[in-house]
Amino acid sequence: MKLIRLAGALLCMAFAFAAHATDFIVSSPAFSPNGILKDAQVLHGFGCSGQNISPALMWKGEPQGTRSFAITVYDPDAPTGSGWWHWVVFDIPASVHNVVEGAGTVDSKALPATAIQARTDFGTHAYGGPCPSAGDKAHRYVFTVYALKVAHIEVPTDASAAMIGYVIHGNTLGSTSIQAGYQR
Repeated sequence: MKLIRLAGALLCMAFAFAAHATDFIVSSPAFSPNGILKDAQVLHGFGCSGQNISPALMWKGEPQGTRSFAITVYDPDAPTGSGWWHWVVFDIPASVHNVVEGAGTVDSKALPATAIQARTDFGTHAYGGPCPSAGDKAHRYVFTVYALKVAHIEVPTDASAAMIGYVIHGNTLGSTSIQAGYQR
């Protein structure tokens, strides 16, 4: 009987944790989930003529104990064998629950003072918008916000997005993603 009660209690705790985990959500006024990115978010370069403006993102419902946030924008469809990192930002304070449109500029003035933009696959420390090859299938762009158990992650100044992702994943309490597509 004690074993049945223990199993029941553990099952209830698992459901409570799962329900809490789904409370962490991210959204953007720039695009709807599974929608299409607009020219404002598209890269200006590599043959694309967008405005290269990072979209506004808002999130809420992070796990208890969150000490900072990180944001990544990743294209799993890039023909590189390893995808393409379009934006990596970390050390966003736990009190911050959004980034404004255009926050991903090289000068980072619209990001919180502690936030750090890492090197993307474009080689810059700023947002780089979508620019898939002309005629290629629509690419998916995954915008993910990570709730981290640390206030600061330790990585070299010019660390790759993959290295930062490794450290982010090792400190993640929860994450939430929104995806949009783009094709030219």
